[in-house]
Amino acid sequence: MKLDILAIGVHPDDVELGCSGVLINEIKNGKKAGIIDLTQGELGTRGTIDTRYAEAKKAAEIIGVAVRENLKMRDGFFRNDEEHQLQLIAAIRKYRPEIVMANILDDRHPDHGRAGHLIADACFLSGLEKVKTKDSEGKEQNKWRPKYVLHYIQDWFHDPDLIIDVSDVFEQKMKSVEAYTTQFHVEGHVQEGTETYISTPDFLESIVARARMLGKRIGVKYAEGYICEKKIGIKNLDALVMVET
Repeated sequence: MKLDILAIGVHPDDVELGCSGVLINEIKNGKKAGIIDLTQGELGTRGTIDTRYAEAKKAAEIIGVAVRENLKMRDGFFRNDEEHQLQLIAAIRKYRPEIVMANILDDRHPDHGRAGHLIADACFLSGLEKVKTKDSEGKEQNKWRPKYVLHYIQDWFHDPDLIIDVSDVFEQKMKSVEAYTTQFHVEGHVQEGTETYISTPDFLESIVARARMLGKRIGVKYAEGYICEKKIGIKNLDALVMVET
């Protein structure tokens, strides 16, 4: 299946928190998008592997992605090494996305930064003909390199290279986040288990506050920010959106 956009997150819920607004926008604009979770989030204090799969499925339906799969790397213990790179390269070549959205390169949770570098390296190596991978049927895959890798901002703030308006779909974005009822404080759901950094009402409030802050920088209500190691180019000035501030 050929995708326009592939969003990759090390934990189920990373994509929802970091880039689901842009995913929803692009899907509404006719683009085909998918999600890959690198791990099952099995080290999370709250919930189980089964509940995370159920929540991820519900969130994927809210976002509207064409496909979501889990590579079942070891939560907390995966590495940016040849084995994991080849596993991810095979997935990139399977979906052949034009744009990959990825974990940030440095963050509070060490899995985020390690995954960000793994994804960036795999996207580059995927474009090398002499890096060999096979599909699920044992057929050798063709090389493929996405045009851009956009790293979504997570816990620590990074000054973005790109800010994208998600005002029209922000409510839908937050519904995809709230699908993870075991992880976050969601109104109407009984909270069970040990309180964690992300399970308090303050955490989701901080997600809204950041979207408001980034939106303010471009003169809109809500926005998402992205880091891109490659310079972003445009073909003509029509690609610029002038926003009154």
